[in-house]
Amino acid sequence: MSTGRLQSGGRDKCRLHIVTWNVATAEPPEDVTSLLQLDVQPPADLYVIGLQEVNATPVRFISDLLAEDAWSHVFMDTLAPRGFVKVTSMRMQGLLLLVFAKQLHLPFIRNIQATYTRTGFFGYWGNKGGVTVRFSFYGHMVCFLNCHLAAHMNYALQRVDEIEYILETQDLDLSDTPHVRDHKAVFWFGDLNFRIADHGLHFLRSSINSGRLNLLWNKDQLTMMKKTEAFLQEFEEGPLNFKPTYKFDRNSETYDTSGKKRKPAWTDRILWRIKPKTFPSEDEDEKASTSSDEGVDEYPLLVTQDKYTSDMSYGASDHKPVIATFSLELKKCFDTPLVHVSPLGVWSADQEALLNYTVQEDFLSSTWDWIGLYKVGFKSAFDYETFVWVREEELPEINEVIQLHVDKDEIPLLSGHYVLGYYSTNMKSIIGLSADFQILESKRAVMEGLVPENINGLNQ
Repeated sequence: MSTGRLQSGGRDKCRLHIVTWNVATAEPPEDVTSLLQLDVQPPADLYVIGLQEVNATPVRFISDLLAEDAWSHVFMDTLAPRGFVKVTSMRMQGLLLLVFAKQLHLPFIRNIQATYTRTGFFGYWGNKGGVTVRFSFYGHMVCFLNCHLAAHMNYALQRVDEIEYILETQDLDLSDTPHVRDHKAVFWFGDLNFRIADHGLHFLRSSINSGRLNLLWNKDQLTMMKKTEAFLQEFEEGPLNFKPTYKFDRNSETYDTSGKKRKPAWTDRILWRIKPKTFPSEDEDEKASTSSDEGVDEYPLLVTQDKYTSDMSYGASDHKPVIATFSLELKKCFDTPLVHVSPLGVWSADQEALLNYTVQEDFLSSTWDWIGLYKVGFKSAFDYETFVWVREEELPEINEVIQLHVDKDEIPLLSGHYVLGYYSTNMKSIIGLSADFQILESKRAVMEGLVPENINGLNQ
């Protein structure tokens, strides 16, 4: 069976947009268009949003377990109409990590896993630490790590210890990528809390106001720590050509005027790491031809940062959000969905509907898998109108065409554009999507008064 691999030399470019923002328990703004740069061309393929200090009081946090939090809602409500679906999210009290993808990419985002590590206050109530989401994107293992590290000027070493602890102790399920640094690409971001050492407040502010930010770079603690910590040297970062993003008076572009007069700092950062190539030792030379690194060369992933900036227009927090955009140039390891799914015949609530699905490649399927009916512009895999379980008696053979029925009472009464999506319980993702199709307006919609009755071309 065809694996769907592209021919040698075929490369695709995808755009990744990352936001990190310490929101300081503020409620979300109504308009996040600028933050997501939705009007910029070409548009993004993936959005990854890392927030810190999302309102995390115990009652508020527990209520968020029952439904999405306000920040998730504002991003979903903004992105869904533009064809982006929430792939997954991870919350650890004040830390929130959200991943969105264009609908067309969903069947090729697999092996999704999320985890977290507490570091602050002996790990109690998760006031500091890191949340991680990782997945396979067209066969390339990528990982996103949103951190909130220890605060204050004199805790730079503790911040380094915390990130090293997170990188070394987070356990992920897959045998070939058990830790963060085993992934082909890692994006590390958040309120890392590194400060600008030695300089006085007057020098800091005059350098910022005169646009001479380069005078401050060599005293940035993260830059300084990278000179001595080998694991930090593996991470790349673009130039800090934007003003320090902390600490501001709220709803202003004025640095802290309170009695504390905190020194400005680049606390909010976005870095990335490409997995270094490993070379076989002499006694491994015989095995070299079948080593995993052959796959790395055959299917490279190139990461280029296109933009690294902050958005000063958002004032709800004492931090400004930081934005980075990347081009991911990759050779797809596959481009065929694991499952093909399609509607059959006419769909309306006046009759039972039919659909077909076919497993095109072996995967760890389950009788708990289901096929959802989604309105075009849906927000997440669980934002379905209705669903049907896949065949329950036994799991299907590859290329076997299986037909399922959808009860007419489950079908929307009004007309609209929809897609069918096969959800894999084991992969925690939609692994097959139909083309868009139309559900016709039902006679019942007229009978129940949902639409005006049309008689001789006139609405009655």
